[in-house]
Amino acid sequence: MTPAPDKTVEVRGEDSFDPAAVHAWLTGRVPGLGDAPPEVRQFPGGASNLTYLLGYPGRELILRRPPAGPKAASAHDMRREFRVQRALRPVFPYVPEVLAFCDDETVLGGAFYVMERLEGLILRGDLPAGFELSPDQASELCGKVVDRLVELHAVDVAAAGLADLGKGAGYVERQVRGWSERFRKARTENVPDCTEVMAWLADNQPDEVKICLIHNDYRLDNLVLDDDLGIIGVLDWEMATLGDPLMELGSTLAYWVQDDDDDVMKLSRRQPTHVPGMYTREEFVRRYAERSGLGIGDWTFYEVYGLFRLAVVIQQLYYRFHNGQTNNPAFKDLWQFVGYLDGRCRRIIAKGDA
Repeated sequence: MTPAPDKTVEVRGEDSFDPAAVHAWLTGRVPGLGDAPPEVRQFPGGASNLTYLLGYPGRELILRRPPAGPKAASAHDMRREFRVQRALRPVFPYVPEVLAFCDDETVLGGAFYVMERLEGLILRGDLPAGFELSPDQASELCGKVVDRLVELHAVDVAAAGLADLGKGAGYVERQVRGWSERFRKARTENVPDCTEVMAWLADNQPDEVKICLIHNDYRLDNLVLDDDLGIIGVLDWEMATLGDPLMELGSTLAYWVQDDDDDVMKLSRRQPTHVPGMYTREEFVRRYAERSGLGIGDWTFYEVYGLFRLAVVIQQLYYRFHNGQTNNPAFKDLWQFVGYLDGRCRRIIAKGDA
């Protein structure tokens, strides 16, 4: 069957903006839009930058902007996200075509950019109603997911003009230190202090295997699939940088919930990685190692890092709700999963040390 396009919803009140202001700014920068402002819908997925569908007659565009409220100094950098995609598209053609960037805060109150919409299927949560995926198809799709990640990690960043995107060597140490600091700043009294996990990560850092371009949020729900389940697009380049590819692999697999995980982990599932034929995390790592030629070494560090990093991301989202910076009900109970992830990390550490 032909994949259905990704669903949109009415724009949430706190995320609304004036379509006429966007249209006035776009006119002259993007040709062929006509005279009337677009119909605006919101994509419900994602918990960081906000994504909207701008519906024009015969054409659909995507607008990306940060959420309202206080933000970390390095977060939600629209110019950087725009620049990465524009530079990367000639050498990694699975990036949407970006069209226009705006840093005039009088338009929407902050920076934003507009890009073409990639039509296709995005797998979120469960498979879409009526969409069937055989075990063989699921396995083949997983292979494509791994291979596209390997392809990204092989991009010549100098040829793409992105050699200055990251800080280079020392990535592992910076990530361990940085995510630990972010957790301390975002911690609320109802979550554990994670001191054991942070100390273990600081004391057990492996050498970097290499420094390359990494996406930093590589998941099924950031991939656009065509009718044949080929990957035609990779979305959400907000956190792309130059870093260690195995650190990215650990982050990716923190979201990869498999069918034999416990009930709490299954509650966190945001992609259909549990259906028959989907790779296990172990199979994902094995294929990555085979296709990339990189030695994995002891996987324990990367697994714990990925889960701790996820705990920090979730705690930061909960912190915004806890402090009244958003009323999004999806963030209300996230604190409970932070405690679970801390316990999961400690169990993995204990098993590895046994």
